[in-house]
Amino acid sequence: MNNIAIVDYGMGNFHSVARALRAAAPDANIEICNTPQGIDRADRVVFPGQGAMPDCMRTLDRSGLRDAVLRAARAKPLLGVCVGEQMLFSESEEGNVRCLDIFPGRVKRFAGPQYASEAGDAGRELLKIPHMGWNRVRQTRAHPLWSGIPDGTHFYFVHSYYAQPDDPEITVGVSHYGMRFTCAVAAANIFAVQFHPEKSAGHGLRLYRNFVDWNP
Repeated sequence: MNNIAIVDYGMGNFHSVARALRAAAPDANIEICNTPQGIDRADRVVFPGQGAMPDCMRTLDRSGLRDAVLRAARAKPLLGVCVGEQMLFSESEEGNVRCLDIFPGRVKRFAGPQYASEAGDAGRELLKIPHMGWNRVRQTRAHPLWSGIPDGTHFYFVHSYYAQPDDPEITVGVSHYGMRFTCAVAAANIFAVQFHPEKSAGHGLRLYRNFVDWNP
C-alpha cells in the first residue's frame, strides 16, 4: 500500500487535496496528518498551503511539524502546492519572513497591475493582483510528473507572490502574467508547483497520479 501524508498544519486546503488524490489514486492510502509520526511513517508527502506567508510559517512552527517536513524533504517524494511551494524557499517578501530554506531563493510579489504582453493575449488587458484563474504552463524540461500532460496545459492559479530560485536549473515550469515567472520547481525527490492541481481538472489529477507513481 502506498501511504501518502498530506501535511495539516492549519493553513491549507487539505480536504480538497485529499479528495483529488483519492480520485487520482484510489489504490493509495491517503491520510491528512497533523502529527510528526504520521508524516514520518508515510511513503510520500504532499505539502499544501494557502494564506499569508507569515501566518503559514508561524502556524507550521506552532504545529510542531516543521522538522517532520524537513525530514521528508531529505528522504522521500515530496510535492509542494501553492504556498507550500513558496515555503520551500529561503525567504519571502510577504512579511519579510524566513522560510524553510530547502531551495535557495526568494518569494517575490508581482509588481502590481500590469498589462498583458504575452503573444496571444488579448490586446492590452490590465492584469490585476492577485493573479487568479487559468493560465498556461510551459514545461522547461522533462520530468516524470509531467508525464501525459501536454506542454502548454492550463492550470488554475490563485496568488500574489511567486518563487524566484537562485538556481534556474531547478525550474521545470514557467507561466506568464505580465512577466514570465517560475511556477514549478524540481530537484532530487522534491517537486513543487505554484498552481493548484486539485482545482485543475483532469490534468491536475494526472499530476497527482504521476506523483503517486514517482520513484525518484
